[in-house]
Amino acid sequence: MPVKTPVSSERVKQKALELGFHKVGIAAVEGHAGSQEGQRLLAWLAKGYHADMDWMANPKRQDIRLVMPEVRSVICVALNYYTPHRHSEGREYAKISRYGWGRDYHRVLGKKLKALSIWLQQQGAGIQARYFADTGPVQDKVWAQRAGIGWIAKNSNLIAREFGSWVFLGEVLTNLELAPDRPHSEHCGTCTRCVEACPTGAIVQPFVVDANRCIAYHTIENRAEKLPDSIAPHLQGWVAGCDICQDVCPWNQRFAKESDCAEFQPYPGNVAPKLTELAELSDQEWDRLFQASALRRIKPQMLRRNARANQVKL
Repeated sequence: MPVKTPVSSERVKQKALELGFHKVGIAAVEGHAGSQEGQRLLAWLAKGYHADMDWMANPKRQDIRLVMPEVRSVICVALNYYTPHRHSEGREYAKISRYGWGRDYHRVLGKKLKALSIWLQQQGAGIQARYFADTGPVQDKVWAQRAGIGWIAKNSNLIAREFGSWVFLGEVLTNLELAPDRPHSEHCGTCTRCVEACPTGAIVQPFVVDANRCIAYHTIENRAEKLPDSIAPHLQGWVAGCDICQDVCPWNQRFAKESDCAEFQPYPGNVAPKLTELAELSDQEWDRLFQASALRRIKPQMLRRNARANQVKL
């Protein structure tokens, strides 16, 4: 059952900011549970644009009430992770996406979301709260746009006015009926820099990304022994994710600012590792280098594969 709120939306947002989140907004579930965005997701899946990421087809993504039947409000948060370090342009160096430079964002986000959830439940009897840090079947970007955090850009990333797209997203689902924020409007305008910059044409049309063509997908999710011939020649040094469409974005170039989260400062060796070293990286060395890192999703044999695919062109 919904619970009439014993705590205001403003107090909830204030608490989130006190815990270190950089942006927070609230979206109401009523009228949005099985929405137009859900239909877009189904159309994207029907075209096979999810590649072999079968978890994207989980029906819960189309109706958040399947995740939490009692949910009435979604508290959305954003955490800026940008640091001003630059990738080396030398061809002998590998490139790792900024999201993986520092501590595993699931842990950093999760700790703060857990604290927010516990605090929320302490505000009154019967209050329920479930949190997700990119860890469940929730359309993070859709709900973040509804909550006024930012807008979904043509490269499918969420852009916040204050930070660009260098933000991690998380949610707390609750049965509290909180006053919602106004959904964010879209501000990409006529710009198509991300579409034009993608070396594999993965942004098949504005706002639609085909994972089958995406460097980030292939370096992180593709478990095959060999990368496709259509992808390997275009890696441009990327071995873990890809930031090309974010690097060229005018919003990122103008508004990116250094995060105050020390956990997101790069670990030694993550900004400019050498391809030759990664290509021969042992399982033991991988385990040592990527402790408490989101890069652990990229298994050692995959990282070696990605590095060797880049070396073919050297």
